[in-house]
Amino acid sequence: MKHISVLVPQGAILGSLEGTRQLFTEVNKFLKARGALPLFNVQLVGLTKETPVSGGLFTAHADVIYKDVEKTDLIVIPAVDGDLNAALEKNRDFIPWITEQYHAGAEVASLCVGAFILAATGLVNGKKCATHWLAANDFRRMFPDVELVTEKIITDEQGIYSSGGAFSYLNLILYLIEKYAGRDIAVLSAKVFAIEIEREDQLSFVVFQGQKGHEDDSIKKAQEFIEKNYQEKITVDELASMLALGRRNLERRFKKATANTVVEYIQRVKIEAAKVSLESSRENVNEVMYKIGYTDPKAFRTTFKKITGLSPVQYRSKYNRELSLN
Repeated sequence: MKHISVLVPQGAILGSLEGTRQLFTEVNKFLKARGALPLFNVQLVGLTKETPVSGGLFTAHADVIYKDVEKTDLIVIPAVDGDLNAALEKNRDFIPWITEQYHAGAEVASLCVGAFILAATGLVNGKKCATHWLAANDFRRMFPDVELVTEKIITDEQGIYSSGGAFSYLNLILYLIEKYAGRDIAVLSAKVFAIEIEREDQLSFVVFQGQKGHEDDSIKKAQEFIEKNYQEKITVDELASMLALGRRNLERRFKKATANTVVEYIQRVKIEAAKVSLESSRENVNEVMYKIGYTDPKAFRTTFKKITGLSPVQYRSKYNRELSLN
């Protein structure tokens, strides 16, 4: 039987805590109905026996204190709410225990911004890790040695797993159920809980927010210029000249400050404007394309799909509320 330790961090979000426990324990019920033995021993593991969660609205009762768990097979770190620095401080006692268990053979999975607790262990330095796209800038700033992949719903590397934003944690739990219990049980779980099992990325949910949590004033000026003039054709040389910087110096500093190249940033600002138009107006795709400064339909479609994971037509069909009500 596989021992699963679902952590109960201080400030845990109840949904990802209870949803994880429920999915794994439901697998045991499915197996029992088939005359098979249970597969998972699921325990809630806390710093204390009782932990306030979801901003203190609920109290979670742990089955066991982390110090009393000598060995486990999988540690699941749920999402936490509020200030992430404060959440790390409140839950720092978990960190050496997670590290010790991993080196003893346990696997570790983080859900949404639970990735911050995972990253604090150092176990994902040099590895890929996903988290909620809203927390991406803070994550990069706090954990520069981790390869953040904001487009991914799931990462799986050397026994360490992570999930993207919010309810995409359900896809990671299904992924683990498939890995441990087989495809048919995972599909049954998806059907019973009405989870879309084949989602692979969170690109279409991302709202681009220009990364300005840095101290490079010249790069902030470049960002502001791009955001005000995205309808125009902006070149790297034009920005370099405006800021009295060499092109290579500008590109190096821009990448360091924003985690995007200049060209990537321009593309993302343009596509964010296109997304807003596709969500809220009746303009056709070509009208939107011209409005944001693209003249080549193929280049626009390619860039749009690279950033959002959907074609402009698919995105408009999915998110334009006015059209969807007709």
